[in-house]
Amino acid sequence: MFGELYEPVYLFMERGGDVLYAIFGLIFILWLLVLERAAYFMFSYRPALAAAVQEWEARSERRSWHAHQIRQDLISQLNINLSANMSTIKMVIGLAPLFGLLGTVTGMIEVFDVMAFLGNGSPKAMASGISKATIPTMAGMVGALTGVFAQSLLERFIKREKIRLEDQLTFDH
Repeated sequence: MFGELYEPVYLFMERGGDVLYAIFGLIFILWLLVLERAAYFMFSYRPALAAAVQEWEARSERRSWHAHQIRQDLISQLNINLSANMSTIKMVIGLAPLFGLLGTVTGMIEVFDVMAFLGNGSPKAMASGISKATIPTMAGMVGALTGVFAQSLLERFIKREKIRLEDQLTFDH
């Protein structure tokens, strides 16, 4: 059964060339980072937010310059933790299509090598290079598109939580 599932993936990877392995490695890293952010939001952020709110609410005085600086520090720490790894996620999303382009270039070089050796009258001989030129491009673009979708969801959540955080740390008694 495992062999039946593995064979189409193996053929796809073989047709796409070596660059496809790098693209899948990049996409794997991208989704590890996205899942890390999701796990942080689900398991670590709420307790950190509750601790910050509790620390702020425990203060007897909340109107002085010193109190405002403490509030700003609490907000800044949570904002930094909320936005952690987002720039890395953006970078990996940007790299995925570039790796796809690298696959296109290496596949076209293979096509030109076949044309130089056999002439341009053998489409069958050029088919392997054309596959190596198109499959990595598609894989890089699909990886980037899924990453952009995940990034937009994460950023929307982060933006909403930053506003909510400011609202929870009030100056009133």
